[in-house]
Amino acid sequence: LVLKKNQRKITMVAHLTELRNRLIYCTLFFLFFFILSYFFIDKIFAFFTEPLADTIADNENKRLIFTGLTEVFISYLRLSLLVSIILSLPFTIYQVWIFVAPGLLKKEKNIILPFLFLIPIMFLFGFFVVYYLVIPIAWEFFVGFNTEISGQDLKIDLEPKVNEYLSLVLKLIFAFGVAFQLPVAILLFTILGLISSEALKKNRRYIVVIVFLIAAIITPPDIFSQIGLAIPILFLYELSIFVSKFIEKKKK
Repeated sequence: LVLKKNQRKITMVAHLTELRNRLIYCTLFFLFFFILSYFFIDKIFAFFTEPLADTIADNENKRLIFTGLTEVFISYLRLSLLVSIILSLPFTIYQVWIFVAPGLLKKEKNIILPFLFLIPIMFLFGFFVVYYLVIPIAWEFFVGFNTEISGQDLKIDLEPKVNEYLSLVLKLIFAFGVAFQLPVAILLFTILGLISSEALKKNRRYIVVIVFLIAAIITPPDIFSQIGLAIPILFLYELSIFVSKFIEKKKK
């Protein structure tokens, strides 16, 4: 009995030591990418501001302003933080897998492993959709308010702040990245038998309403951003139904 207790203690200590090591690796990798991102922050910031620069290319007074002494510095830190999280995500997932995998059955490993690849892939997919499709259209709409007041010598000029612009872009990227995890979650629940393709079909009308409500909450208050988020999610939802059917047939 004493021997068993000692073995349990040794096993627990070994698990905690392994967990500590994995956390240290993840932290070091994150710090490496954070420092690297800040070192190249000018190029990274130029990449994130490129859609705006393209939209206001014909504007004589095109610029970004800052009104707080630390605004640009804090904005650079936030941007470096986001980039380092994205870049270190695959490594973090890999470390979690190494820690968890020894305690899983072969069947469980076969179920979980594909999703470890799908999560970052779908996040990047969401990033590309918002950056190359949604943001250019939304920016064109907003910049359209840069005009002269009818019958007066007054102008409405766009002078975007660094912090506000970056906050808007990061919010959109995060919203799309998270929202594009919906099909991943649906597929996982289908494989585990927690949901069926028929249930997904029956609840389609409610999902449409929920998706548009969520899009209205997590995106800026303009219809382009909301539709830009809702339509891809609904498309992925329909795709998930098709894949769920395929999985159910394969199980039978």
